[in-house]
Amino acid sequence: MPISARNQIQGTITGITHGEAIANVVIDANGLRLVSSITVEAVNELGLQEGSVVTAIIKATDVILAT
Repeated sequence: MPISARNQIQGTITGITHGEAIANVVIDANGLRLVSSITVEAVNELGLQEGSVVTAIIKATDVILAT
């Protein structure tokens, strides 16, 4: 599926924490820890589980840093 987002990071799911509606999916991207909050429905539809290889696609209008 062609997409316009250029920030694509491949990694492996190392953990999934399910809430009532939202799940936090933890990804190990070559030593970098990423966490994606998606719906529990999306986790089920995509068949995500620990060990699944995924691509995190980051499309944001703002990135804010603070010290």
